Amino acid sequence: MTILKSGWNRRRFLQTTGAAAAATSIGAPAIHAQDRVIKIGYVSPQTGPLAAFAEVDDFTINGFLEATSGGVQAGSKNVTFEVVVKDSQSNPNRAAEVAKELIVDDEIDIMVVAHTPETTNPVATICEIEEIPCISTLAPWQPWFIGRQGDPTDPGSWTQFDYTYHYLWGLEDLIAVFTNMWNQLETNNVVGGLFPNDADGNAWGNPEVGMPPALAEMGFELTDPGRYQNLQDDFSAQINAFKEVNADIITGVVLPPDFATFWTQARQQGFTPKVASIGKAILFPSAVNAIGDSAENLSSEVWWSNVHPFSSSITGASAADVCDAYESETGKQWTQPLGFVHSLFEIVVDVVKRVDSVNDADEVAEAIAATELDTIVGPIKWDGANLPPFAQKNVAKTPLVGGQWRKSDDGKFRIVIVDNQTYPDIPLGGEMEPIG
Repeated sequence: MTILKSGWNRRRFLQTTGAAAAATSIGAPAIHAQDRVIKIGYVSPQTGPLAAFAEVDDFTINGFLEATSGGVQAGSKNVTFEVVVKDSQSNPNRAAEVAKELIVDDEIDIMVVAHTPETTNPVATICEIEEIPCISTLAPWQPWFIGRQGDPTDPGSWTQFDYTYHYLWGLEDLIAVFTNMWNQLETNNVVGGLFPNDADGNAWGNPEVGMPPALAEMGFELTDPGRYQNLQDDFSAQINAFKEVNADIITGVVLPPDFATFWTQARQQGFTPKVASIGKAILFPSAVNAIGDSAENLSSEVWWSNVHPFSSSITGASAADVCDAYESETGKQWTQPLGFVHSLFEIVVDVVKRVDSVNDADEVAEAIAATELDTIVGPIKWDGANLPPFAQKNVAKTPLVGGQWRKSDDGKFRIVIVDNQTYPDIPLGGEMEPIG
């Protein structure tokens, strides 16, 4: 089997190759008439400012297809898999468009999607409208769930979903991890917030349910200069606001190029906080290495790493095994989405094994909701644990710990787990250190 990339139309594919040859042309072994090919749609930002999230996609999907090339027993049938990949181009409107293409033109059976609310939300919304089962990840659950409501400001109007299910940690988990790291150091507890005008930034900076009330309750004073537009080239206003209050701590959820701009300008303008705990921007080794020496001891949430004590339900490979294989095959450093993209396909395989008919969208959705699976990113179970009532049906939470970037002997930055109070089974690799 192989991946059908964006631009392929299944009907056109069958017309040009012949229906009889279609199965073998996508790499499937010879199959009996009663066997079934499960078509999975996958949307991710292959290009654009979010492309770093999707860097692991080809490796992961090819590995999944190879691991399941012999088929998977689902009831009385042996099922095989095809993955049709579409590029969102890091654009929410484009994500919605290609999701519709996958459903209408490619006639997928199930959708999976990852990589920030800009990708997950429009795809999940289209799937809910079209009644196509969808599993999503790699967006905090609040912007995924609340951001898809008709009125995100009115909790009384929020509704649950029937076909779309999501898993990751939430802002409450991130705040716990960040403050646990900050409390390891002596600071003035003054925090500067970098919150863009997008789904993540508006969720993180929300004065009612975001970071501001939670940090205030913990004794931190947050300075929020207001929303800024993504991909701007001047952060002087934010830097001056943080300097005025002598912020020892900087936090926020920032695109990689924006944080690089901010951090460079902050240094140039004489502003060096003791702590910078940043979501999204410094998740990837390539982005951190590009910053250079001033990236030492930048901190971030860690959703997954090579030391996480979990294994794949498909291959049995450990987190360390997968990271080693990725680095060996690609010559690049592993990144956190590696485990989560793999886990999407773990859940699909598990769900398919538990349904009588993948053609029955309601049955598939019920099977997703009933999932209890140990995956490479940890246990996945939509049981409502540690969630408010409104999100309990559609959201499952995964472990989160904190880490800092440290330069290794080979000159490359690598993440080191420095706080695991939220999930002690994930081993520490060091202690929190202030930025020099």
